[in-house]
Amino acid sequence: MNLINVENVGKAYGPKPLLDAVSLGLDEGDRVGVVGRNGGGKSTLVQVLAREVEPDAGRVTHARGLRLGYLTQRDVFPEGATVRSVVLGDRAEHEWAGDTRARDVLAGLLADVDLDAPLAGMSGGERRRIALARLLVPESDLLMLDEPTNHLDIEAIAWLARHLKGRRVALLIVTHDRWFLDEVTDRTWEVVDGSVERYEGGYSAYVLAKAERSRIAAATEAKRQNLLRKELAWLRRGPQARTSKPKFRVDAAQALIADEPPLRDSVELTKFATARLGKTVYDIEDATVEVGGRDIFERMTWRLGPGDRVGLVGVNGSGKSTLLRLLDGSVEQVSGKVVRGKTVQLAHLSQNLEELDPERRVLESVEEIRRRITVGKRDWTASQLLERLGFAGDRQWTPVGDLSGGERRRLQVLRLLMGEPNVLLLDEPTNDLDIETLTELEDLLDGWPGTLVVVSHDRYFLERITDHVVALLGDGRVSMLPGGVDEYLERRAAGTARTRTAQARAQEAPAAAPPKPKSGQDWKARKELDRLERRLEKLAGQEAELHERLAAHATDFVKLQELDGKLKEIQAEAARVEEEWLMLAEDID
Repeated sequence: MNLINVENVGKAYGPKPLLDAVSLGLDEGDRVGVVGRNGGGKSTLVQVLAREVEPDAGRVTHARGLRLGYLTQRDVFPEGATVRSVVLGDRAEHEWAGDTRARDVLAGLLADVDLDAPLAGMSGGERRRIALARLLVPESDLLMLDEPTNHLDIEAIAWLARHLKGRRVALLIVTHDRWFLDEVTDRTWEVVDGSVERYEGGYSAYVLAKAERSRIAAATEAKRQNLLRKELAWLRRGPQARTSKPKFRVDAAQALIADEPPLRDSVELTKFATARLGKTVYDIEDATVEVGGRDIFERMTWRLGPGDRVGLVGVNGSGKSTLLRLLDGSVEQVSGKVVRGKTVQLAHLSQNLEELDPERRVLESVEEIRRRITVGKRDWTASQLLERLGFAGDRQWTPVGDLSGGERRRLQVLRLLMGEPNVLLLDEPTNDLDIETLTELEDLLDGWPGTLVVVSHDRYFLERITDHVVALLGDGRVSMLPGGVDEYLERRAAGTARTRTAQARAQEAPAAAPPKPKSGQDWKARKELDRLERRLEKLAGQEAELHERLAAHATDFVKLQELDGKLKEIQAEAARVEEEWLMLAEDID
């Protein structure tokens, strides 16, 4: 059954059309991923399909009675709303509790969220999960999701992929998360130059098919040029004997990758890195790091060597950003030692980007760092690198103040690379970057000889650009994960990775008595106890983050007053939740 049909649709904002005479359709069971450059028309296509925006030309037709769920990039909720009112509406508890899908969504997305809590003041990640839950609880024929993985951690993204794979519903997904596309979709639409190119398969199949199309197009163009040369020769020399036409053999994957070298020459890069860094980069021995009166790391030992390419994973609040700050020297250990190599030249891309001069032009902003660098065995000018990362032609002379968030992110990454550091710390470098820019960045980093530590929720980027993964599992140490992200998710699911708050509480709690047979009321009480525990862990993470921010704004009196007020609110709520937990635990015992 056809759900949505589009005929000769056109839509423009300004002189350049984002959609030009586009015709396509969505049927029952379709699972489509939408890719393309930022600003290329992906969100506009979805808005037109959802009838949120009227096209300038053409027609959009929906099937009669279509149940459409549409997730926008911005999560908007009614003023004064609570989690329960947004996700469950006025449904009685016995009604939604008997709904398998509703229970699965609440457990997967909102297990640590109080259903009666107001939405005001919640973080971006919490608001995103609530918006997703609101969309996934009802039954739908078609789900349109615009950047559904924004603000989600690796575990939430994995849960969402499993949930969508298990639902019999048509999907249209706009995302830069390539792992998610591969997991959930089986067709790909690329929005480019006003048209929509269609490919069979998820992201990996799309890359292969697009490369094959490019190869055929190049061969066709070469063939055309050859024919023109022959035609010219005929005009000069007269008729020639017929020759057999060249035959073009297409052997998909094998032909495309037969002469392709490995992504990285690890031996050569390590040799370069050792020459630039020496034998010591970072040696951390028995280091204890305390933030806001709480031990984030306890007697941690970790060595980072020349040429190491490390992905760092862990739950929110586990200390990933703190570890990067320990390496860059902005946080100091209270005991133990951190040895930093004498030749280390560090660059740290944090989540909160430093301000750029809005009056400067893009090219000037890069050239003030350096005009030319060497990546691998090739020299690049600032202008050439800008073009690779999406700043072509006149865009290089755009004032920085006129750039979008994604463009500023690209500019900041490039400024870091132009400094030619030999150690890179990247904290969520993929935020706001489109797939094309990500692949260019990955290509640049492939030839970069140095030590690299990456924190990212983009699993594809993490696995593509690093050689091994380490994790913060809640025990105050850095753990090697030979199985990578898959092993991390398995250990989280098995409960072998806990946050520091949960571990401390488990150590302080008296030995548990043998479990009694559970009544229905007892089961509900234990479920509430688990919810309160997760809430306490979350509040502890927020408290630690506020202590860090207080230290960072030590000279700003106005900001200190604002942060201190928030800290007192969180501490008061933590005391209330803890008291509730103790009373409930005593009742159960």
